[in-house]
Amino acid sequence: MLPIDEPSDLFLHRETLTPSELALSAKLRAFVEGSVLPVINDAWERAEFPRGLLPELRDLDIAGTTIADYGGPGMTLREQGLTAFELSRGDGSVNTFMAVHSGLAMGTIHALGSPEQRQRWLPSMMQLERIGAFALTEPDHGSDAVALETTAERRGGRYVLNGRKRWIGNGASADIVLIWARDTSDGNVKAFVLDRAPGEDYPAGYDATDIAGKIGKRAIQQAEIDIVGLEIPSANLLAKSHDFRDVVAALDRTRLNVGWAALGHAVAAFDIALEYANERYQFGSALAGYQLVQERLVGMLTKISTMYGMCFRTTELGEIGDLTGTMTSMLKLHTAAASREVCREARDLLAGNGLLLENHVARHLTDSEINHTYEGTESIQTLLIGRDLTGISAFRRHARSETPATAESP
Repeated sequence: MLPIDEPSDLFLHRETLTPSELALSAKLRAFVEGSVLPVINDAWERAEFPRGLLPELRDLDIAGTTIADYGGPGMTLREQGLTAFELSRGDGSVNTFMAVHSGLAMGTIHALGSPEQRQRWLPSMMQLERIGAFALTEPDHGSDAVALETTAERRGGRYVLNGRKRWIGNGASADIVLIWARDTSDGNVKAFVLDRAPGEDYPAGYDATDIAGKIGKRAIQQAEIDIVGLEIPSANLLAKSHDFRDVVAALDRTRLNVGWAALGHAVAAFDIALEYANERYQFGSALAGYQLVQERLVGMLTKISTMYGMCFRTTELGEIGDLTGTMTSMLKLHTAAASREVCREARDLLAGNGLLLENHVARHLTDSEINHTYEGTESIQTLLIGRDLTGISAFRRHARSETPATAESP
């Protein structure tokens, strides 16, 4: 028989969790079921982040994930993965909000900032008093973000930035915005921090507008940003930010979580479909009693089982320092595609009822489409893996390219 509490966990991966990991999982699941699910569909329809959840998110002590100093929780990689899994099992927008804030913004400041810069920004971000964003992608540069055109020109004690950004999570509401721009003095891409006090207007030269009309992850806003003559103090250039390899390293750190998030969406959709199949009667019998339905459920479980195995194994390799970029590319490639397929099957099993937000599957399905795109599309991950497999790069390189970019920022 399948595990009663976790029918999706056929190979008993959760049996390997430590008491602290189980406690974290239970805490997050209680938050999702008690606080997220009752409000998320309304927020999704309005395309607004449910900011009333911020105090509870703060009290969960998950901001910063693996950061152990500056007030951080010091999670293991597996605890970080479980956080992405449990939040995504509830809602993709809530997970992405925290992934942008904790992983991309805080993680980059911690990795590339000086001790003074870390102390200046991280403690308040740990408390969600100040929200972070990571501005990399541009209207004309998504997968080839290495060719970004936003510039930063040094003028005395400040840099003047000009350019455009697009698809920037939290970009129109964040207080700490990491803007990746090309330093005109040496041509290298570096991270510059826009720093505003909560509630204040953005400085002149930074004009951010939320993108409307998304089909997925509607409860987190992505912004289009016009940057014209934006002045950033030279002290806000991240001290260890030197070139585009720092971007690649930041995305490598977060891509592991995309796999766990994909697993969360798939497990949520599978659980809903399995319960529905047992409770829904047609032609005098439960749907679960029909061969075609059982075939679909087994196919979904098989995909989820491979996702579980990849998430746990890549995380284990990360803990011991053996995880490579090719491994995380394969993780992202497979889990994103499998999650989308599982969610699609679940939506189909619920038939017309699967189209209703109240049954949650439609939200996971459209969120899985977004998960499939950001942090590097399927094509980009394939080319990265193919390059390492064959030793031959199939990318068409920009004249300035150092390394192909691997992601559209969430």
